Amino acid sequence: MFNGSFQSGVADFDLKSDDPDMIFPLSQCNWIDFPVAHDHRGNLSFIEGRRHVPFEIARVYYLYDIPQLAERAGHAHRLLSQVFIALSGSFDMHLDDGAERRTVHLNRASRGYITRPWVWRTLDNFSGNAVCLVLASHVYEEGDYIRDYADFRTQARVRLGLSE
Repeated sequence: MFNGSFQSGVADFDLKSDDPDMIFPLSQCNWIDFPVAHDHRGNLSFIEGRRHVPFEIARVYYLYDIPQLAERAGHAHRLLSQVFIALSGSFDMHLDDGAERRTVHLNRASRGYITRPWVWRTLDNFSGNAVCLVLASHVYEEGDYIRDYADFRTQARVRLGLSE
């Protein structure tokens, strides 16, 4: 039985990531603090779909044993939302929605960063012991990926109403 303190950081938005007509610019990407149960034995965090993240979790995957100087991701999604968590170690995530760019540094197991559709993401600067956990709103579907940056940028800027 738990006998320590409890902190919760519930996602306070409910965007429909499966609506292809909605625009999810970088402003919809943000931090999510997960509940942490503290006691003398250590910490425990947990995540529940639609409670701590704004979607049902359809897929979970993780990256580990990443070579130094390696880069992961390098794509965007048309429908998929994801939450990235540094379970161990740290890494950087570079984000781009066609109009704005941002870099975030992930290094806490009790905190995740949500990315939305139409945001290009690249991961790098992995520490030697890094483990990146990803919670995804949909199962893997190759057709959801945009893998060419030039195509992404053109399509994203059109969606945002910006001229090239």
